[in-house]
Amino acid sequence: MNELKASETRAIRGQMEQTQYREHSTPLFLTSSFTFPSAEAMADTFAGSGEGIIYSRYNNPSVDELVAKACALEGMPAGFATSSGMGAVFASLAALVRQGDHIVATRAVFGSTHQILTEILPRWGVSFTYVEPDRPDEWDAAVRPETKLFVTETPSNPGLRLVDLERAGRFCRSHGLLFIVDNCFATPHLQRPAEYGADLITHSATKWMDGQGRVLGGLLLGTEEVMDQVIFFCRHTGPAMSPFNAWVISKSLETLHVRMDAHCRSALLMAEWLREQPGIAAVHYPFLEDHPQYELARKQMRAGGGIVTFELAGGVAAAQRLLNNAVLCTRSSNLGDTRTILTHPATTTHSKLSPEERAAVGITDGLVRMSVGLEAPADIMADLARGL
Repeated sequence: MNELKASETRAIRGQMEQTQYREHSTPLFLTSSFTFPSAEAMADTFAGSGEGIIYSRYNNPSVDELVAKACALEGMPAGFATSSGMGAVFASLAALVRQGDHIVATRAVFGSTHQILTEILPRWGVSFTYVEPDRPDEWDAAVRPETKLFVTETPSNPGLRLVDLERAGRFCRSHGLLFIVDNCFATPHLQRPAEYGADLITHSATKWMDGQGRVLGGLLLGTEEVMDQVIFFCRHTGPAMSPFNAWVISKSLETLHVRMDAHCRSALLMAEWLREQPGIAAVHYPFLEDHPQYELARKQMRAGGGIVTFELAGGVAAAQRLLNNAVLCTRSSNLGDTRTILTHPATTTHSKLSPEERAAVGITDGLVRMSVGLEAPADIMADLARGL
């Protein structure tokens, strides 16, 4: 796979070697465990000097193929697949900190990531400090002697705030911090944090990587040194992805570039159309020229992604009326599907945040997150117009 230059080619042709049956599509390895030709071979494998596979909680051919493809796409040498995206996010933190450590995180993170930072890790004596994602001049003041990690997601969920990855990489190197990026919204087709010095990249593969709302999955992709710690943690705590889910997502990666290009084209059309509609107070999309971080988006992203957020002047009532009147668009908390999905973050995905916390990351009562699908844009517009 390494000699293939284009990411699209690597995603399609980067499959495992054929079995004796010379299949054209990689088979599915639905097995919990594996056998050994001898007691000596079994002992060597457990000792780390053999080439056998021990157990599907550790690795599995179907899962290994997915990880190899994702590593090639992100430009990272090692990885691990987890049972969900939040399994990957939790492992990216818990595997790398111990009691007394400190984390610097950008304030605009997903709601469950916020809960891990504020409710779960503090039980183990791990503290954190939030910084504004678009004010890197303030980051240095948050660093302490015990700071170990800098954690960010860009674009953020759901506010679509961006982090300057180049500047973040310099910041982490200057302070000796591990640089962790949630790249779920962009995918490696649109953005490659490894090029800016990221040590570890997380994905909810449930979203754009699967792309059809079928299975759960998460990915951790990083440097050899960091992944040694992460893989040890995951193998012994058990958040492994099932072989079936890995097989599904691996096949989906073969069309990631085609799907993401189509999602992005439609999302930009939808963002431009929404700005002209009555009752819309604001529209947020990184590739709109009036987005406050438009130039940064053009610098580090190939396109603006498949998420558009917009604010309704009528607050919660107007947002719920829009969702209730939609016939084509789906009401769901998921995203990254072939079907367009509408979500009201203030009452769903980010409802556990206080009103002050939501305001700090730009989640107003009237904010709607739209995951733009692959339907004809005109049909989506007509459906939204009915609700507006």
